[in-house]
Amino acid sequence: MKKLFSLFIVLGGLWCAPARPQANNPPPPFVMGNNRISNFVRKAIAQRSEEMAAAGEKMPADKYGFEAPPDNVTFGYLILHIADGNYLFCSFIGGIQAPQLSQLSETDPKQSLLDRMKASFDYCTSALAKLDDSRMSEVLSIGDTKMSRSMAILTLTGTWATHYELQEKYLQLNDVH
Repeated sequence: MKKLFSLFIVLGGLWCAPARPQANNPPPPFVMGNNRISNFVRKAIAQRSEEMAAAGEKMPADKYGFEAPPDNVTFGYLILHIADGNYLFCSFIGGIQAPQLSQLSETDPKQSLLDRMKASFDYCTSALAKLDDSRMSEVLSIGDTKMSRSMAILTLTGTWATHYELQEKYLQLNDVH
């Protein structure tokens, strides 16, 4: 009887023991090393660079001086602003020096502004190619502003969404499809 009772205890313990995870199961989302934030920003660069370049291409050159509320900035200014923001944020996020660029104005030719914006996305792609999630909490000083690297990524990708919406608004106001 004692043996039977001991056998039930052992079998019951095995039955209630937690299953061991399988080797092919993906790690839980909180495990460092899966680079979810870094991969997110690299995907966002690829997607937004295509969308924003296409919107810039659609706008006729003679409409790059068009201003729209609420900010009353020209479309050319918006394109140049996107490029400047990309160089600034991607240099800080990636921890590399931004290149020295020639001065451009919002009134420069469409192709010059588009080339600058496209080059800024190429720069971001390169600057963030080796980014990993191990230093996301590191505090960056961007001008007078201090924020974590992950917050800088959220800020950058958020501005891409806002700027793309503005590009689309400008296109609609000009009846460009």
